[in-house]
Amino acid sequence: MTIKFTLNGKPATSHAEDDTPLLWVIRDELGFTGTKFGCGAGLCGACTVHLEGQAVRSCQLPLSAIADKRIRTIESLSKDNSHPLQKAWIEHDVPQCGYCQSGQLMSAAALLATNKSPTDADIDAAMSGNICRCGTYARIKAAIKDAAAAMRTA
Repeated sequence: MTIKFTLNGKPATSHAEDDTPLLWVIRDELGFTGTKFGCGAGLCGACTVHLEGQAVRSCQLPLSAIADKRIRTIESLSKDNSHPLQKAWIEHDVPQCGYCQSGQLMSAAALLATNKSPTDADIDAAMSGNICRCGTYARIKAAIKDAAAAMRTA
């Protein structure tokens, strides 16, 4: 089966089986390796991407569900760490091992795309299900708040 979709603003096509998880198409077929495999059950958030602007777990999303839709991966934020979230992540020294960070950033980006002034409760809800084994949750929240402030003044 051939599935056409938009990946990071460019047309993309996959010939994988329609039940293939999007994660494997993104990583193995199309070479966008920033999106990580974590648990394979949609519970850890490492594989988070945007589907039509919404944060979704790509390990649980079958290729058939994305036909003619827009997908964004971590590579779409910026190539030079100029996105306000990336700047805030660096400023707050968020990553330790870094494995979960692409999923964390994509969940945060989906939140800030619709809410430029998130409360602690908003951040907690948006980031729920994104697991950081290193426990940098306080730094993640602080970075999201700083990025939101930067986006409001930009």
